[in-house]
Amino acid sequence: MRLRMSKHYHIAVVGATGAVGVEMFRVLERRAFPVASIRAFGSKRSAGKSALFHDEKIPVTELAPESFRGIDLALFSAGTAVAREFAPIARDAGAIVIDNSSTFRMEPEVPLVIPEINGDDVKLHRGIIANPNCTTAVALMAIYPLHRVFHVQRVFAASYQAVSGSGARAIAELEEQVRAAAESQPARAEVYPHPIAFNVLPQVDAFLESGYTKEEMKMQNEGRRIMHHPEFRASVTCVRVPVYRAHSVAPG
Repeated sequence: MRLRMSKHYHIAVVGATGAVGVEMFRVLERRAFPVASIRAFGSKRSAGKSALFHDEKIPVTELAPESFRGIDLALFSAGTAVAREFAPIARDAGAIVIDNSSTFRMEPEVPLVIPEINGDDVKLHRGIIANPNCTTAVALMAIYPLHRVFHVQRVFAASYQAVSGSGARAIAELEEQVRAAAESQPARAEVYPHPIAFNVLPQVDAFLESGYTKEEMKMQNEGRRIMHHPEFRASVTCVRVPVYRAHSVAPG
């Protein structure tokens, strides 16, 4: 399966009401991607809402196994459980799947792609293409040019990650906590274990036996695949910061 840019495509966006799903519609619009039709899918809770594309409201329908009939390209940003169940269904229905979750990133038969670094890997896909972790993508765009010249062996870094990385609920929670602080009201924390407003949380994702978190290991593990550099090592500290959008990475 290969997309040919001489035609217009039938697109499905899975996780259409989430922070990334909303941005997917915006990117397709800004890039004037050749869209023949576009459909929006979400959870049962999201069904009945709408997504915006070229000032047109696209109704969100509940995701189902038959949702991918006639779809050429399925953009997934709905989490691991949804991707694990529905990405193979979309692929088998004839769509090319681009998944934003961590579900397929380390599977050998699924290309993990940053176009500016290993764009040719996309030609090896078998119906599913994985998108790397957010901070991995940011960091490797700087690391890879250095690697080509100096053959980078190891990186020490710290990431300062915006709440958008946890989705739309986290953005709303930060807004609510800032408002509560301005009104001298107690802050409620549901997405994170502690209030994030005017705070930093020195943990992103679950801890592993090594003492690193899963998030902190992604730069090394994904970097090895993307750069085709199996000896690459990365020691990273990931911190959640009270910023709405835009992660940053600083060398150690």
